[in-house]
Amino acid sequence: MSRAGLDKNPREVAAMFDGVARRYDLTNTVISFGQDRRWRHVTRDALQPKAGERILDLAAGSGVSTVEFGRSGAWCVAADLSVGMLQAGRHREVPMVAADALRLPFADESFDAVTIMFGLRNLTDTVAGLREMARVVRPGGRLVVCEFSTPTWKPFRSLYMLYVMRILPLVAGTVASNPDAYTYLAESIRDWPDQKALAGKIAEAGWSEVAWRDLTNGAVAVHRALKPES
Repeated sequence: MSRAGLDKNPREVAAMFDGVARRYDLTNTVISFGQDRRWRHVTRDALQPKAGERILDLAAGSGVSTVEFGRSGAWCVAADLSVGMLQAGRHREVPMVAADALRLPFADESFDAVTIMFGLRNLTDTVAGLREMARVVRPGGRLVVCEFSTPTWKPFRSLYMLYVMRILPLVAGTVASNPDAYTYLAESIRDWPDQKALAGKIAEAGWSEVAWRDLTNGAVAVHRALKPES
């Protein structure tokens, strides 16, 4: 399977990411013009990890983000549907678990916070995934979602969609181990809700105090929320 469809069948998604695992991190840096590093830093700052906390990093891929969050002294676990992605990061000294975000293998209220970077878009049911994240986080715990979004400035939005739909797959083709997967990436970005609509889905899943910050003129947004105390 070279790429998944927009029905986001979990087996197809996992197979697709297995196919891009070898050069995934390099490809992300190239197609984002190096912005992926900044997006991780902003996500870390929104997450506010503290020493001794337990943090779940979902759709963690090879664990680059997990290492970033763990620098605070928090205990961070990388979870991903793709075993190939986890194997690509096996040299990193963080715990790794193969896991489906819709059926997490963790007990209720196991974590102080959960984060997912560029992975929520790949779930078959966004709200169900967000509810499952709430299940494994303690009351008062935090959620941070970093995901592609809708540019807020209309002229930039047009240029951005031109890049996403036509140029990004071509650029990815020069470095990716499975270029076809980046056609899915482009289509899934176009199909994804904007900032306000995603905030509504997060609230629908039971999270409170939902807010977001636009990055790169809204091409990416970081949403933050809390699990109600009761």
